[in-house]
Amino acid sequence: MSGLTNNSGIRDNHRRGIVADFLKAKIKGGSRLSIVSAYFTIYAYDALKGHLDQIEHLDFLFGEPRFIASLDPDKTEKKSFILKDDGLHLANRLEQKRVARECAEWIRQKVDIRSIRHTQLLHGKMYHIANAGVEDAILGSSNFTVRGLGMGAGNNNIELNLVVDSTRDRQDLKQWFDELWKSDGANGTEALVQDVKEDVLLYLRKLYANQSPQFIYYLTLFHLFRDFLDGTRDIDENLRRVALPDTSIWRTLYSFQKDGAKAAINKILDYNGCILADSVGLGKTYTALAVIKYFELRNERVLVLCPKKLNRNWTIYRNPSSLNPFSDDKFRYDVLHHTDLSRETGEVNGVHLDTLNWGAYDLVVIDESHNFRNNKLATQRPGDTTERRSRYQRLMEDIISAGVKTKVLLLSATPVNNQLADLRNQISFIAGGDVARNDVADAAFSEKLNIPSVRDTSRQAQTHFTNWAKKPPGQRKTRDLLAAIGGDFFKLLDGLSIARSRSQIASYYAGEMKHLGGFPRRPPPKAIHAAIDLEQRFLSFEQLDAEISALRLALYHPTSFLRDDLTAAVRTAYENKILGGFTQEGRERILIAMMKVNFLKR
Repeated sequence: MSGLTNNSGIRDNHRRGIVADFLKAKIKGGSRLSIVSAYFTIYAYDALKGHLDQIEHLDFLFGEPRFIASLDPDKTEKKSFILKDDGLHLANRLEQKRVARECAEWIRQKVDIRSIRHTQLLHGKMYHIANAGVEDAILGSSNFTVRGLGMGAGNNNIELNLVVDSTRDRQDLKQWFDELWKSDGANGTEALVQDVKEDVLLYLRKLYANQSPQFIYYLTLFHLFRDFLDGTRDIDENLRRVALPDTSIWRTLYSFQKDGAKAAINKILDYNGCILADSVGLGKTYTALAVIKYFELRNERVLVLCPKKLNRNWTIYRNPSSLNPFSDDKFRYDVLHHTDLSRETGEVNGVHLDTLNWGAYDLVVIDESHNFRNNKLATQRPGDTTERRSRYQRLMEDIISAGVKTKVLLLSATPVNNQLADLRNQISFIAGGDVARNDVADAAFSEKLNIPSVRDTSRQAQTHFTNWAKKPPGQRKTRDLLAAIGGDFFKLLDGLSIARSRSQIASYYAGEMKHLGGFPRRPPPKAIHAAIDLEQRFLSFEQLDAEISALRLALYHPTSFLRDDLTAAVRTAYENKILGGFTQEGRERILIAMMKVNFLKR
């Protein structure tokens, strides 16, 4: 160390000495310490443990309280202190439980801790040491952390601290500290500080306590899904901002439907679309109506595309009718049919197709979206010189790609039929283009979902599924399929789809389901064996069949009259004359069976 460092009063944790060395040199047995710092970490204590354990007492004042929302159900706010250092080696972190326990015991015996009540109120850092009437002090920027004190492994902060060498100034600093320390409002003065020792000890107990496997499991889940939970809080605020909870449709929904609607809205806002694939009977239409109302409240135009047979399922909620339970919500979305994508003229539900601006819709809701799982190319009808676009192409080109950026909500209980390309073609609507042929659309989720290529992800998943399906049934293990497909495909599904079954709803919403009486159960079919007549004058079906079977029916079965002494060669020659792949005896058995049916019909 240079002479400049020894003679300088500056401690910068760089070239002019480190704060930790100053403290080690001044702290002795029986010392009384007064410290102001924004942070106190257990690892800084551990690094100075040999000296700090000898002191008589420490008054520690947190100069910067930090508040975070706790995980309590009531969402109350509690003070949280920085008690762990970042950027430490794994070996240090493995010692956390021991260090936290020893630090807690030291605090109980020798430390009082208070905190400034308001953020941004106190910015200074100070270390004052009193030894039997001899005082030492250092003042500056170093917090009570490993790096702040200059004890990091090559990654210390460059601080600016000055050793206070004036007796008057050291005494003045201690008087200043005492004035702040006692400003707890007990003597009628303004309460600037509060006692937080028990809060710190409680936090330390959490660090060194033995946790149950269940707690670790739930904590892991929390960190894995923290972004989702944060997004849920954001969407709740968005719903309140547009007053969706005040609508009739929202008040009508069950809890699982509200959660489905919130998740769908979140996915549409984040990824431009969502596939709602809940099982039949879970109320996808009502859930979709809540999503539609959310975007209508944002003054966005909505189009519903449905099969023609489901037209009334959607138009009823737009009409001022006594049959409409949501007439107060004044839904204004347009309703067209899948087949209207093949037409250029006509009027449907008040919409004139010849003048319709298909590209002006902000959200399109596609009911029974599996009808668009096949990306068919344009075709020409016999004798027609004009090329006709498929409905898939018309939807993609005129609604999704043209005009304003269109968001998509797909409704289907069966989005996949025989191959995963069915799903990929529907995801193309969300991507804003055909991912099978458009590189920009193919990479639409590369940033937010970290999926570089929807096309490659779905192709690889299909390949793994095909190879798995070719195995004998006894060798098809679901875990093997999931491991082979990998995480990207499931990440894509989790990001863009919502698919829940009745059993899942019954399990995760058990309280509500119990209150509602559960889902209706379909009774097993009953076999009813009716007699031919009530007075038993006629034979039963079984008796009648037995009587008919006893008949020779020679006209229909001549081979039964062949002589037994015919050689096999003759019989074979006779049978070879029969065409169509049947033997003569086979044909006769079919004829007899048909005649039995005819007799019974009579």
